[in-house]
Amino acid sequence: MKIIFANNYYYLRGGSERVFFDEMNILRKNGHDVLPFSRHFPQNIENPEYFAPPIDYENVPGHKKLFAAFALIYSPTCRRYFGRLLDRELPDIIHAHNIYGRLTTSIIDAAKKKKIPVVLTLHDYKLICPSYLMLRENQVCELCKGKKFYYCLLKKCHKGSLIASAIYTLETYFNFVAKKYDWIGRFICPSKFLFKKCAEDGIPEQKLIHVPNFIWVKEFKPSYDNNGYILFVGRLSKEKGVLTLLKAIQNIDVQLKIVGDGPVRDDCEKFVKENNINNVSFEGYKSGDELKNLYRNAMFIVFPSECYENAPMTVLEAFAFGKPVIGSNLGGIPEMIIDEKTGLLFRPGDYQDLREKIQYLLANPSLIEKMGRKARQRVEEEYNEELHYKRIMEVYTRFI
Repeated sequence: MKIIFANNYYYLRGGSERVFFDEMNILRKNGHDVLPFSRHFPQNIENPEYFAPPIDYENVPGHKKLFAAFALIYSPTCRRYFGRLLDRELPDIIHAHNIYGRLTTSIIDAAKKKKIPVVLTLHDYKLICPSYLMLRENQVCELCKGKKFYYCLLKKCHKGSLIASAIYTLETYFNFVAKKYDWIGRFICPSKFLFKKCAEDGIPEQKLIHVPNFIWVKEFKPSYDNNGYILFVGRLSKEKGVLTLLKAIQNIDVQLKIVGDGPVRDDCEKFVKENNINNVSFEGYKSGDELKNLYRNAMFIVFPSECYENAPMTVLEAFAFGKPVIGSNLGGIPEMIIDEKTGLLFRPGDYQDLREKIQYLLANPSLIEKMGRKARQRVEEEYNEELHYKRIMEVYTRFI
């Protein structure tokens, strides 16, 4: 089978790109011919000549910004380049990932013209919320449900910018009014929560399918020992609940290592300093063996997100290393963490409840190991590569 994978970026930019690359690799491993399609970016792993040219909105002169903005909504250039690739390769199916704002739905039109089926993995809430996170002023927001996308503009939801919010609002209205998603055969939802939200917003349930993310379980060696610290891994932004975690960890006799970077790192470090919190260290961005060792030597991982997470890979990584997770009872997180079995759930934003959960595990070290073993078992049984391959192929073969 020949499959084209389409994504805005061809480098490891975040969790969605990790899923994008992992799925390509699992299909190649099983003998399929897989080709990527993206735009040219300097950070890309490679930039084949058939990739669409780069687009730069931020650095274009003022009189050209309007044209660049329209290219973020719908790109005739991407449609043309993608059409050429389809003519040359004649794929059996197209699997799109994050295509909004760069590749745009123009590539769906190119596929429709050739009558090539398309499936789209939803990594966020873009079909419901123009700003894709369902957040407003760092609080969960559902104002745009029911196709009321104008709230994104009225509330300046995207980065507090009127212009950026206007572009995202226009993009979302354009795609729905022009029925750009009608050719999509299936919307793949990594969480049941996302499936539910899309169905509530009027997307036909027969077009939605739940396919969880997966992890290369055999590449992770679990460790049920620890070096006496707890771990946070993720982007340091307000919706990730880092400040809630810092409040919870005050006056607890355990070291917290914070791995990651982001816009609120300075605020977090200032909070730690002003409140004389001496048991927190900011490790910065880590990857490779450094990150693996931080996971292996932790007692457990805390995932205190205060937004509608879809299916965070951090939880799967922790489980694969044999570590339980204390996570927010919000979004797709409770589907992954079985409360009191593979970790604990707490009320999102409630630092006192989080503190109690942390103290409970610290007081029961044997429970940490027991939960860690259950967590490892869960990824082995529910999130392994063989099962994911089977699920993806079932989606593809319905349309080929």
